[in-house]
Amino acid sequence: MVSPVSLVPQSPDGFYAINNPFLVSGPKGFIEFMPLDNDDMYLRFDMPGVPNNGIDVFLDKPNRAICILGNAPKEHKYDATVRCYDGTTLRPKLAIQGINSKIVCKCHGFYSGFTSQMSDGVLRLVLKRIHSETPPPPCISFMGGPDGEDSNGYATARHVIPASDPNDPNLTGPILMPHPCVGEGSQMPYESKVLQNGGLYVRVDMPGVPKENFTVSVENGRVKVTGEAPARGHDTGGRFYSGDVAVLSTPAVDIPIRKIKTIAKSGVIRLIIPPV
Repeated sequence: MVSPVSLVPQSPDGFYAINNPFLVSGPKGFIEFMPLDNDDMYLRFDMPGVPNNGIDVFLDKPNRAICILGNAPKEHKYDATVRCYDGTTLRPKLAIQGINSKIVCKCHGFYSGFTSQMSDGVLRLVLKRIHSETPPPPCISFMGGPDGEDSNGYATARHVIPASDPNDPNLTGPILMPHPCVGEGSQMPYESKVLQNGGLYVRVDMPGVPKENFTVSVENGRVKVTGEAPARGHDTGGRFYSGDVAVLSTPAVDIPIRKIKTIAKSGVIRLIIPPV
Protein backbone atom coordinates (compact mmCIF):
# COMPACT_ATOMS: atom_id res chain seq x y z
CA MET A 1 0.00 0.00 0.00
CA VAL A 2 0.92 3.63 -0.56
CA SER A 3 -0.58 6.25 1.75
CA PRO A 4 -0.95 10.01 1.49
CA VAL A 5 0.94 12.23 3.91
CA SER A 6 -0.49 14.32 6.71
CA LEU A 7 0.37 17.94 6.12
CA VAL A 8 1.85 18.97 9.45
CA PRO A 9 4.48 21.63 10.18
CA GLN A 10 8.05 20.42 10.17
CA SER A 11 9.00 23.09 12.68
CA PRO A 12 7.53 24.05 16.08
CA ASP A 13 7.17 27.55 14.64
CA GLY A 14 4.74 26.22 12.04
CA PHE A 15 4.88 26.11 8.26
CA TYR A 16 7.43 28.36 6.58
CA ALA A 17 4.54 29.62 4.44
CA ILE A 18 0.91 29.04 5.35
CA ASN A 19 -0.10 29.32 1.69
CA ASN A 20 1.92 26.24 0.69
CA PRO A 21 3.27 23.51 3.01
CA PHE A 22 5.98 22.59 0.51
CA LEU A 23 7.49 26.07 0.21
CA VAL A 24 10.75 26.19 2.16
CA SER A 25 12.32 29.43 0.95
CA GLY A 26 11.50 32.53 -1.05
CA PRO A 27 8.59 34.98 -1.21
CA LYS A 28 5.41 33.85 0.52
CA GLY A 29 1.76 34.50 -0.17
CA PHE A 30 -0.62 33.75 -3.02
CA ILE A 31 -0.33 37.35 -4.20
CA GLU A 32 2.58 39.76 -4.30
CA PHE A 33 2.22 43.48 -4.95
CA MET A 34 5.13 45.77 -5.63
CA PRO A 35 5.11 49.46 -6.64
CA LEU A 36 7.60 50.15 -9.42
CA ASP A 37 9.86 53.18 -9.80
CA ASN A 38 7.54 54.81 -12.35
CA ASP A 39 4.51 54.45 -10.03
CA ASP A 40 3.16 51.51 -12.00
CA MET A 41 2.26 48.38 -10.01
CA TYR A 42 3.62 44.86 -10.29
CA LEU A 43 1.43 41.91 -9.35
CA ARG A 44 2.32 38.23 -8.97
CA PHE A 45 -0.75 36.05 -8.73
CA ASP A 46 -0.39 32.29 -8.09
CA MET A 47 -2.86 30.25 -10.16
CA PRO A 48 -1.41 26.70 -10.17
CA GLY A 49 -2.89 24.45 -12.81
CA VAL A 50 -3.94 27.27 -15.13
CA PRO A 51 -2.30 26.84 -18.55
CA ASN A 52 -0.89 29.78 -20.48
CA ASN A 53 -4.03 29.92 -22.62
CA GLY A 54 -6.40 29.50 -19.67
CA ILE A 55 -6.18 33.07 -18.39
CA ASP A 56 -8.26 36.11 -19.25
CA VAL A 57 -7.29 39.59 -18.06
CA PHE A 58 -9.20 42.72 -19.06
CA LEU A 59 -9.99 46.27 -18.05
CA ASP A 60 -13.36 46.94 -16.43
CA LYS A 61 -13.45 50.68 -17.07
CA PRO A 62 -16.94 51.38 -15.64
CA ASN A 63 -15.84 49.92 -12.29
CA ARG A 64 -12.25 51.17 -12.60
CA ALA A 65 -10.84 47.68 -12.16
CA ILE A 66 -8.58 45.02 -13.65
CA CYS A 67 -10.44 41.70 -13.95
CA ILE A 68 -8.81 38.28 -13.91
CA LEU A 69 -10.34 34.92 -14.80
CA GLY A 70 -8.49 31.59 -14.75
CA ASN A 71 -9.45 27.99 -15.42
CA ALA A 72 -7.36 24.96 -14.49
CA PRO A 73 -8.65 21.89 -16.34
CA LYS A 74 -8.60 18.30 -15.14
CA GLU A 75 -5.27 17.05 -16.45
CA HIS A 76 -5.88 13.50 -15.25
CA LYS A 77 -8.94 11.35 -14.69
CA TYR A 78 -8.12 11.16 -10.98
CA ASP A 79 -8.34 14.92 -10.51
CA ALA A 80 -11.41 15.58 -8.37
CA THR A 81 -12.65 18.57 -10.38
CA VAL A 82 -11.53 21.44 -12.52
CA ARG A 83 -10.39 24.53 -10.64
CA CYS A 84 -11.74 27.97 -11.45
CA TYR A 85 -10.02 31.04 -10.08
CA ASP A 86 -12.27 33.98 -9.38
CA GLY A 87 -9.56 35.73 -7.48
CA THR A 88 -9.82 38.64 -5.15
CA THR A 89 -12.07 41.67 -5.31
CA LEU A 90 -10.76 44.91 -3.87
CA ARG A 91 -13.58 47.45 -4.12
CA PRO A 92 -14.97 50.19 -1.89
CA LYS A 93 -17.19 48.74 0.85
CA LEU A 94 -17.44 45.37 -0.91
CA ALA A 95 -15.95 41.96 -0.27
CA ILE A 96 -15.61 39.09 -2.75
CA GLN A 97 -18.23 39.50 -5.45
CA GLY A 98 -19.00 37.73 -8.71
CA ILE A 99 -16.81 35.24 -10.50
CA ASN A 100 -13.92 37.42 -11.49
CA SER A 101 -11.02 39.14 -9.86
CA LYS A 102 -11.30 42.93 -9.75
CA ILE A 103 -8.24 44.77 -8.53
CA VAL A 104 -8.90 48.38 -7.68
CA CYS A 105 -6.68 51.06 -6.21
CA LYS A 106 -8.77 54.06 -5.14
CA CYS A 107 -5.87 56.13 -3.83
CA HIS A 108 -4.05 56.14 -7.18
CA GLY A 109 -6.85 56.63 -9.67
CA PHE A 110 -7.10 54.06 -12.44
CA TYR A 111 -4.86 52.14 -14.81
CA SER A 112 -4.51 52.99 -18.47
CA GLY A 113 -3.52 49.45 -19.36
CA PHE A 114 -1.33 46.50 -18.44
CA THR A 115 1.09 43.90 -19.68
CA SER A 116 0.62 40.29 -18.62
CA GLN A 117 2.60 37.09 -18.76
CA MET A 118 1.38 33.65 -17.67
CA SER A 119 3.83 30.81 -17.11
CA ASP A 120 4.08 27.76 -14.88
CA GLY A 121 0.88 28.55 -13.01
CA VAL A 122 1.81 32.15 -12.17
CA LEU A 123 0.29 35.30 -13.64
CA ARG A 124 2.50 38.38 -13.65
CA LEU A 125 1.03 41.79 -14.40
CA VAL A 126 2.46 45.26 -14.75
CA LEU A 127 -0.41 47.69 -14.28
CA LYS A 128 0.14 50.96 -16.16
CA ARG A 129 -1.05 53.84 -14.05
CA ILE A 130 -2.53 57.10 -15.32
CA HIS A 131 0.04 59.61 -14.18
CA SER A 132 -0.57 63.13 -12.92
CA GLU A 133 1.61 66.02 -11.80
CA THR A 134 0.75 65.28 -8.17
CA PRO A 135 2.66 62.24 -6.81
CA PRO A 136 0.29 59.56 -5.46
CA PRO A 137 0.32 58.64 -1.76
CA PRO A 138 1.64 55.23 -0.64
CA CYS A 139 -0.72 52.53 -1.86
CA ILE A 140 -2.65 50.88 0.99
CA SER A 141 -5.79 49.79 -0.79
CA PHE A 142 -3.96 46.66 -1.90
CA MET A 143 -2.48 45.76 1.44
CA GLY A 144 -5.51 45.83 3.74
CA GLY A 145 -5.67 46.49 7.44
CA PRO A 146 -7.44 45.24 10.57
CA ASP A 147 -10.71 43.41 10.01
CA GLY A 148 -10.28 43.31 6.27
CA GLU A 149 -10.27 47.09 5.72
CA ASP A 150 -7.50 49.45 4.76
CA SER A 151 -7.11 52.75 6.57
CA ASN A 152 -9.26 54.45 3.92
CA GLY A 153 -12.18 52.20 4.82
CA TYR A 154 -12.12 50.13 1.66
CA ALA A 155 -13.06 46.51 2.28
CA THR A 156 -10.44 44.09 1.07
CA ALA A 157 -10.97 40.50 -0.03
CA ARG A 158 -11.43 38.23 2.94
CA HIS A 159 -8.64 35.83 3.91
CA VAL A 160 -6.18 37.32 1.42
CA ILE A 161 -2.68 38.10 2.65
CA PRO A 162 -0.94 39.82 -0.25
CA ALA A 163 2.35 40.51 1.53
CA SER A 164 5.34 38.41 0.55
CA ASP A 165 8.06 39.21 3.06
CA PRO A 166 9.72 35.92 4.06
CA ASN A 167 10.14 37.31 7.55
CA ASP A 168 6.50 38.34 7.97
CA PRO A 169 5.17 36.37 10.98
CA ASN A 170 1.62 36.62 9.60
CA LEU A 171 2.64 34.28 6.78
CA THR A 172 4.03 31.58 9.09
CA GLY A 173 2.00 29.39 11.39
CA PRO A 174 0.60 25.93 12.22
CA ILE A 175 -2.54 26.16 10.05
CA LEU A 176 -2.60 26.07 6.26
CA MET A 177 -4.53 28.77 4.45
CA PRO A 178 -6.80 27.69 1.57
CA HIS A 179 -6.37 29.56 -1.69
CA PRO A 180 -8.95 32.36 -1.38
CA CYS A 181 -9.21 32.86 -5.13
CA VAL A 182 -10.45 29.38 -6.07
CA GLY A 183 -14.18 29.65 -6.65
CA GLU A 184 -14.62 26.06 -7.83
CA GLY A 185 -12.52 23.01 -7.01
CA SER A 186 -9.87 22.32 -4.40
CA GLN A 187 -8.44 25.30 -2.54
CA MET A 188 -5.57 23.28 -1.10
CA PRO A 189 -2.13 22.63 -2.65
CA TYR A 190 -2.25 18.86 -2.07
CA GLU A 191 -4.79 16.33 -3.30
CA SER A 192 -4.62 12.53 -3.03
CA LYS A 193 -6.65 9.52 -4.09
CA VAL A 194 -6.03 5.93 -3.02
CA LEU A 195 -6.39 3.68 -6.07
CA GLN A 196 -8.14 0.33 -6.19
CA ASN A 197 -4.86 -1.50 -6.81
CA GLY A 198 -3.33 -0.08 -3.64
CA GLY A 199 -1.41 2.66 -5.42
CA LEU A 200 -1.80 6.37 -4.87
CA TYR A 201 -2.48 9.43 -6.99
CA VAL A 202 -1.31 12.82 -5.71
CA ARG A 203 -1.48 16.37 -7.03
CA VAL A 204 1.01 18.87 -5.62
CA ASP A 205 0.92 22.61 -6.36
CA MET A 206 4.30 24.28 -6.74
CA PRO A 207 3.48 27.46 -8.69
CA GLY A 208 6.30 28.96 -10.68
CA VAL A 209 8.21 25.70 -11.13
CA PRO A 210 8.92 24.77 -14.79
CA LYS A 211 8.30 21.14 -15.65
CA GLU A 212 12.04 20.47 -16.01
CA ASN A 213 12.73 21.77 -12.48
CA PHE A 214 10.73 19.11 -10.63
CA THR A 215 12.59 16.22 -9.00
CA VAL A 216 11.03 13.05 -7.56
CA SER A 217 12.95 10.77 -5.20
CA VAL A 218 12.20 7.78 -2.95
CA GLU A 219 14.12 7.14 0.24
CA ASN A 220 13.32 5.28 3.46
CA GLY A 221 9.81 4.55 2.32
CA ARG A 222 8.86 8.15 1.54
CA VAL A 223 8.23 9.72 -1.85
CA LYS A 224 9.62 13.25 -2.01
CA VAL A 225 9.15 16.05 -4.55
CA THR A 226 11.30 19.15 -4.91
CA GLY A 227 10.86 22.06 -7.26
CA GLU A 228 12.76 25.24 -8.00
CA ALA A 229 10.89 28.30 -9.26
CA PRO A 230 13.24 30.93 -10.68
CA ALA A 231 12.52 34.62 -10.17
CA ARG A 232 10.91 36.15 -13.23
CA GLY A 233 9.86 39.66 -14.08
CA HIS A 234 9.86 41.82 -10.96
CA ASP A 235 9.65 38.93 -8.48
CA THR A 236 11.44 39.72 -5.24
CA GLY A 237 13.15 36.33 -5.44
CA GLY A 238 12.95 32.72 -6.53
CA ARG A 239 11.11 30.04 -4.58
CA PHE A 240 12.14 26.54 -3.54
CA TYR A 241 9.70 23.77 -2.69
CA SER A 242 10.41 20.43 -1.03
CA GLY A 243 8.46 17.82 0.88
CA ASP A 244 7.20 14.26 1.24
CA VAL A 245 4.03 13.53 -0.73
CA ALA A 246 3.48 9.81 -0.03
CA VAL A 247 4.46 7.07 2.42
CA LEU A 248 5.11 3.43 1.51
CA SER A 249 3.74 0.69 3.73
CA THR A 250 7.07 -1.15 3.58
CA PRO A 251 9.83 1.40 4.25
CA ALA A 252 12.54 -1.17 3.63
CA VAL A 253 11.45 -1.50 -0.03
CA ASP A 254 11.78 1.61 -2.19
CA ILE A 255 9.91 1.95 -5.48
CA PRO A 256 12.17 2.54 -8.50
CA ILE A 257 11.64 6.09 -9.75
CA ARG A 258 10.97 4.83 -13.26
CA LYS A 259 7.79 3.14 -12.00
CA ILE A 260 6.30 6.39 -10.72
CA LYS A 261 4.40 8.15 -13.47
CA THR A 262 4.77 11.93 -13.29
CA ILE A 263 2.87 14.69 -15.07
CA ALA A 264 4.37 18.17 -14.58
CA LYS A 265 2.46 21.07 -16.07
CA SER A 266 1.46 24.65 -15.19
CA GLY A 267 3.15 24.71 -11.79
CA VAL A 268 1.58 21.39 -10.70
CA ILE A 269 3.09 17.93 -10.51
CA ARG A 270 0.92 14.82 -10.44
CA LEU A 271 2.24 11.42 -9.43
CA ILE A 272 0.76 7.96 -9.93
CA ILE A 273 2.60 5.75 -7.46
CA PRO A 274 2.23 1.98 -7.88
CA PRO A 275 1.51 -0.29 -4.90
CA VAL A 276 4.47 -1.78 -3.07
